[in-house]
Amino acid sequence: MTIHQDRIGTSLIVALEGRLDTMTAPNLEETLKEALEGVEALTFDFEKLDYISSAGLRVLLAAQKTMNRQGIMKVKNANEIIMEIFEVTGFSDILTIE
Repeated sequence: MTIHQDRIGTSLIVALEGRLDTMTAPNLEETLKEALEGVEALTFDFEKLDYISSAGLRVLLAAQKTMNRQGIMKVKNANEIIMEIFEVTGFSDILTIE
C-alpha cells in the first residue's frame, strides 16, 4: 500500500493506494500518529484503495476518535467493494462518507 499525504494548513488529505490490511495497517497507523497533530480536517481519499480489512477498519476508527476531539474526518471516493464493507460492518453509520 502507498500512502500519499497533502497537508494545507490544518487540513490533511491522506490518499491510499492498494490494500489496507493486516500487513499495511500498522504503516498507516504510524503515519497518522505523526501527522494528526494540529489537524482539524482529515480527509481519506480511497479512489485507488482496492480493499480494506478489519485491521484497516480499526485504524479508521482510531482516527475517527482522534478527529472527534480535534475536528472533522471524512472518507471520499470509496469504491463499491469498500462501501459494501462499510455497510456490512456499520462503519457507514460512523463515518462521514462522500
